[in-house]
Amino acid sequence: MKITVVGDTLLDADAHGAARRLLPDNPVPVVDIDHVDHRPGGAGLAAALLAAVGHDVTLVTVLSDDEESERLLSALAPVTVVAPRLPQPTPVKRRVLADGHLVTRLDENCQDARNEVTDEMLRAVHDADAVLVSDYGRGLVAEEALREALDEAARRIPVVWDPHPSGPPPVPHTRTVTPNFSEATTLAGVEADETSIPAAHAAGTGLLEQWSVASVIVTLGSRGALILDDGGARFSPATRSVSGDECGAGDCFAGRVAASLASGDDLMSAVDRAVSETAEYIALGGAGTYLRTVDEEAPEPPAEPSFTPASAIARAESVRARGGTVVATGGCYDLLHAGHARALSAARRMGDTLIVLLNSDESVRRLKGETRPIVEAQDRAELLLALDCVDEVVIFDEDTPVSALESIRPDIWVKSDDYRSADLAEARAMAAWGGRLVTVPFVPARSTSRLASALNGLEAPAAPAAPTPADHSRTPTAEDVTV
Repeated sequence: MKITVVGDTLLDADAHGAARRLLPDNPVPVVDIDHVDHRPGGAGLAAALLAAVGHDVTLVTVLSDDEESERLLSALAPVTVVAPRLPQPTPVKRRVLADGHLVTRLDENCQDARNEVTDEMLRAVHDADAVLVSDYGRGLVAEEALREALDEAARRIPVVWDPHPSGPPPVPHTRTVTPNFSEATTLAGVEADETSIPAAHAAGTGLLEQWSVASVIVTLGSRGALILDDGGARFSPATRSVSGDECGAGDCFAGRVAASLASGDDLMSAVDRAVSETAEYIALGGAGTYLRTVDEEAPEPPAEPSFTPASAIARAESVRARGGTVVATGGCYDLLHAGHARALSAARRMGDTLIVLLNSDESVRRLKGETRPIVEAQDRAELLLALDCVDEVVIFDEDTPVSALESIRPDIWVKSDDYRSADLAEARAMAAWGGRLVTVPFVPARSTSRLASALNGLEAPAAPAAPTPADHSRTPTAEDVTV
């Protein structure tokens, strides 16, 4: 079974390193690069991912005549590449990652492009058992001769079209088109503030009316995919929630659909399989797992994330640049309980990102005594980060989070309402840049200290009664909701 991938090929470069300091004149992390991973990008990645799972793949594309193209060809060794070499620089997308967290992306030579279509490219389309069009907006699939070949192929074999907002429409008779939610709403002109199935349905329906294609699949990230065709709409849910590097997930999904259709699967079965295999792809590490080329031998990755301020600072700056609100909260979180979960969820709803400042083990010992913490800081941080409402965790060694707050400068600092704002050093710090301190209700009878006593086989102190609106005789203490 031969699968031909048609589209624009890029070079992806991931610069991995660690961020341990900030620029002296700006709160910008300095990333010390350890190594750089290179891999095919765009249609090249789609082809490489199919070849990596054993398919016979031909890539129809255009390459440059520079050193970066040689690197691309080396990484594409398992793929048959049919491409003219043109005198123009290779488009490169460079990501900078600090401790595994994306800091920024730099695009080089990604604007203007020259394209050329050869007879060999047209034959590769004609000889395929299925075609995946991977459009990255550089104009190759807009070439008239290539579109005629794709139109002819779509009448005989499955053609799957992964579109680009600035690219041409799919050719008539395309078996299915696989935009993600953002692409679908943009292409269909549907306004949507957040990912939702109703908005995906409206966008997919609009694209079906706009294009002469058999079906549209709107991918919804970790939720699954929505299929729309003449028979109506069907939803293929993700069977599990995964986290990881999603770079290339759309290429993986479209390729899996094309391969399944080529093998004779019906559309629903192909999508169910693609949703499952794309989740597995992300869980295994995403594009970085496949066909990695490293300038120098990569060192062993750190066994655990560092939870340093750099990633949180970068996220905060990104959110603020979009006009969003940065929320932070903090504490020991020695044994997570329902009170923590409710407070964290309430905090996240106040803004566009939530950063948790976590006391280190030494800090907890100074505050709580030598028997604490029960759970080490690294594990506490990973448990917090596993909560959907938490976006970043920063571990600090001081008795208060003031230093971390000053580096991140959140718009809102959240604490339980049994803390008096006048007594909080962090309240004074927040006032320095116009930030606000907001309290959330504490949850009676939820205490890490009570849980710790029970675990140690000691008699737990009696659960405090919840104050009623008429009961002003008792003021809740920090011990009631120790975080």
